[in-house]
Amino acid sequence: MKQPPIPENESERLGALRALLLLDTPPEKRFDRIVQFAAREFDVPIALISLVDENRQWFKSRVGLDACETSREVSFCGHALSMDVPLVIEDALLDERFADNPLVTGPPHIRFYAGAQLRLASGLVVGTLCLIDQAPRTLDEMDLGILGSLRALVVEELTARPRGAGGA
Repeated sequence: MKQPPIPENESERLGALRALLLLDTPPEKRFDRIVQFAAREFDVPIALISLVDENRQWFKSRVGLDACETSREVSFCGHALSMDVPLVIEDALLDERFADNPLVTGPPHIRFYAGAQLRLASGLVVGTLCLIDQAPRTLDEMDLGILGSLRALVVEELTARPRGAGGA
């Protein structure tokens, strides 16, 4: 298993993440609607909004996964932070970075992963909108466009002013 690299701008990235004031906050409908739609649109059992701090990836919103966070060292999302394009792993068992990852060899048995970076206006990436399946898959250009549009919606909500408890 290859651990995710630490981005060169890690200090600034973490500052931007903390400034959002979203880590460890209750679920909000404004985010839950997006991951529910993503799970249905892509017919995947798991969809997440993952925010990556120093030690973990924490899920602001999740469908199909009971855990609210996992260690950054085993995270797929951590690998996406330094990339300019979405990270798409069609079959994790065939990818040397992930084949022996405990999230692949054990629950939730990830085989397919697609993570679109949550890039703020500053250019800093705070996490991903990701899709996960237990079977290998591919995405075509239309799928990537839809994932990109949903990612943009998440970024808009990340930077929007809070709308009260539960976020309408």
